[in-house]
Amino acid sequence: MTTPLRVGVIGCADIAIRRMLPAFATSPDIEIAAVASRNLNKARDLAEHYQCRAVHGYAELLELDDLHAVYIPLPAALRPRWVEAALRTGRHVLAEKPLSTQYTCTRDLLELAASRDLVLMENIMFIHHPRHAAVRHLITDGALGELRSFHAAFTIPPLADSDIRYRPDLGGGALTDVGIYPLRAALHLLGPRLDLIGASLAQGAGRQVDTSGAALLRTPGGVTAQITFGMEHTYHSAYELRGSQGSLTVDRAFTPPADHTPVITLHRGTTTEEIRLPPHDQVAATVTAFTAAIRTAAPPDTDATLRQSHLLTQISRTAPYTAHTNGSPRKADDH
Repeated sequence: MTTPLRVGVIGCADIAIRRMLPAFATSPDIEIAAVASRNLNKARDLAEHYQCRAVHGYAELLELDDLHAVYIPLPAALRPRWVEAALRTGRHVLAEKPLSTQYTCTRDLLELAASRDLVLMENIMFIHHPRHAAVRHLITDGALGELRSFHAAFTIPPLADSDIRYRPDLGGGALTDVGIYPLRAALHLLGPRLDLIGASLAQGAGRQVDTSGAALLRTPGGVTAQITFGMEHTYHSAYELRGSQGSLTVDRAFTPPADHTPVITLHRGTTTEEIRLPPHDQVAATVTAFTAAIRTAAPPDTDATLRQSHLLTQISRTAPYTAHTNGSPRKADDH
């Protein structure tokens, strides 16, 4: 029997508590060894639930000598420092997305992992759901004819004012929090050779970060990809592909519950077909992909991660930026 990988968790973020720790606990390949927090009581509460060690401080966790891997759900601005520190102690790393908010930093972290034969994986879970592989097969099999365009959106309702995603000093903002999903979906389905044509970011009233945005991209073959995102909206999580002979839509595309029956709706002419697939737990699938990469010494392909990082950086640096006051936009002087 294969010995479980002992994993330490750096930070008690909401996604760790709601999603990843339960998935680690039910995986036969993972043993939760320790949970670290700057708040020792918080670490103790989680550690007691999962019967593991509580550690006061992130550096202290990395000093433990019995960890194989580390999971890092820290805010975006803090993530690179601790990803690098974990890699330099010889641990494999699963980190929340994006790995960093700058392309050069993401590239350097991936190169560091490769130089030490370590797995560094960005925690984008939806790409491990089989529904998107089924969509790829439909495209390849010509179900839509010649592909023309891709449209994707991910928007969520307003967050609590105290939420870290509204804090610029912690790397907050809609682009890196929710915009990454439709952007990665475009790369996942259309391939890495997407070029940015134009983009826009907007800042909600009283906010110090972007709260919504959109981007237009294009493949060398002329297929366009339009993405929209925001975090002060009604909830929407979907994409649509259109071709010369048909189109398909995928709803609840990015964060479906494990018991959700995934549906691909295919439109051709006057007919509509619903392709139903078995429910699938994409969180568990992500954990499986991470442990498999470590077991087989075959790190995941990083091309999409690098291209995604490059495009995120491009959008952030070049998008016209507006701030909204009482619902009326005004051009910001600098972004």
